[in-house]
Amino acid sequence: MKITIEVPDEIDNALQEKWPDMPRGVLESLALEGYRCRALGDGQLRRLLGFETRFEVHAFLNEHDVPLNYSMEDLEHDREVAKRLGIV
Repeated sequence: MKITIEVPDEIDNALQEKWPDMPRGVLESLALEGYRCRALGDGQLRRLLGFETRFEVHAFLNEHDVPLNYSMEDLEHDREVAKRLGIV
């Protein structure tokens, strides 16, 4: 999908100071909000932003003070997988 938006010049100028690469800044903001509201998961965020690994996603989220979407159910699942694999 391609999205086009119009912003007043004064707002464009203010945003350009923060985001020299405006399209990337808008994309990252969209990705962060999508993750915060749980519309996007780690894998979708990785693909959307062109990251190679989930560690890059986690670093990106950390850079923006966004906590990982990791629930108690996720923890329990990971513990079970670790038990089955003999890791713990």
